Amino acid sequence: MDSILKPLYIAVSWVIVTIHDLLSPLFGADSGVSWSLAIIGLVIIIRIILIPLFVKQIKSQRALTALQPHMKEIQKKYKDDRQKQSEEMMKLYKEHKTNPLASCFPILAQAPIFFALFTVLNGIGKNPPVKHGVLSQDDVVSAAAAKFFGAPISDTFLGTNITTVKIVTVCLIAFMSLTTFTTQRQLMMKGMPKMDSSNNMMLQQQKIMLYAFPLIFAISGVNFPIGVLIYWSTTNLWTWGQQFYVIKRNPTPGSPAYEELQRKRAHKSGDIAPDSTATDVAPTEDDIKGQRNQPKKKKKKK
Repeated sequence: MDSILKPLYIAVSWVIVTIHDLLSPLFGADSGVSWSLAIIGLVIIIRIILIPLFVKQIKSQRALTALQPHMKEIQKKYKDDRQKQSEEMMKLYKEHKTNPLASCFPILAQAPIFFALFTVLNGIGKNPPVKHGVLSQDDVVSAAAAKFFGAPISDTFLGTNITTVKIVTVCLIAFMSLTTFTTQRQLMMKGMPKMDSSNNMMLQQQKIMLYAFPLIFAISGVNFPIGVLIYWSTTNLWTWGQQFYVIKRNPTPGSPAYEELQRKRAHKSGDIAPDSTATDVAPTEDDIKGQRNQPKKKKKKK
């Protein structure tokens, strides 16, 4: 396994060391700030590279949303034949060139990098420190001593009795779980079209992810070095911000965010009031008082 992942160890460690060397003149070579920002820099580089996958994820989610009526028909037609139902579903996905697993692509693409970072930081935390990739012995000794809010970035919740480490890891795990939950909830509440919740595969999948992922982070996070928790907290924050931007600027048609954007555009063009709660809303009494000068002009013309 190490031989297969060796190129990833080299790539991950090279990025971290390069960013660390650039920051060392500012914060110091052994500073926790330098090493922590190096890990955050790794996240930013990876997420920029993964933007095409994120775009593909968005397109696939919207294609699946458009296919919901057809999927429901198949479920109803073959409700007593699971195998035939699965075959027809796969045929539908193939015809429309979409993939129900596309929403997992960014996570799956990050998994090997995440594992490589875990191995690199886990090696740093050993006694004596073990180097991976392009890390020198001086690098691993320096990184092992580096601290994030007073806690060594190579320590784990279960691997130490130091109170500071436990507090920092609990805070990072809580942040990871919270950002995962709010990101998923943001998608469900604003980014998805309104649909019938009964027998809806996509909606059920989203509900499972809403509670499953935060729980997974909370349970598994106690085994992660603080440096890995910094990585995952940063990538979660990036995901939340990226999704917030897409939902606000380019929402899925039929979603609450899309309707809100349409109302704002209509208001700018002077068609409807800004606080309308639907696309077609009757004018309020205040609107009538403030906008009914035109009939008078028509009477004067007559």
